Amino acid sequence: MANSVPRIGVLALQGDFEAHRRRLEELGAEVVLVRQPEQLDEIDGLIIPGGESSTFLKLLGERGFQKLSNFVHTKPTFGTCAGAILLASQVENPRQTGLGAIDMTICRNAYGRQIDSSIVEAVTSFGADPLEMVFIRAPRIESVGEGVEVLARRDGDPVLVRKGNVMAATFHPELSNDPRVHAEFLKLVKNNNS
Repeated sequence: MANSVPRIGVLALQGDFEAHRRRLEELGAEVVLVRQPEQLDEIDGLIIPGGESSTFLKLLGERGFQKLSNFVHTKPTFGTCAGAILLASQVENPRQTGLGAIDMTICRNAYGRQIDSSIVEAVTSFGADPLEMVFIRAPRIESVGEGVEVLARRDGDPVLVRKGNVMAATFHPELSNDPRVHAEFLKLVKNNNS
């Protein structure tokens, strides 16, 4: 499997999973739209897209949540916006169950409502060129625990983090023309498979 094309799942219960699919395919990955918990057994990595985190919990149900929890603690996973909320160890505003894959406290809808959405550019650890970041009803990472690497910040707040094989972004990299965030995730998957 070390040299094969990675099979990346995109949790396709809600949110713009199609934008993630297109970006991954542009970067050469095989994409599986994950709608059933059993499909997690067939993939090398997973993206949990934006949407509404509490709705994800309802749609997953207890069995789906347990299967997802097992996956994110053993295989590469990338959560964007609501996906980042699900990956957190602590969720505020209001309190909510998280998967605990990244030791961080995250506050839902911290940057305001849909009308407060914005596009900003910020420096990242991916090189000199700033990264375009699309924020839509975005959560804010309030704090990160030991071993969590901050890859990008917005006004001092972490907006892109990584811990081991797990990444989280409070923005929507799938809505930008810049492929570097998804490319970084694919590197994690390939390194995990080698």
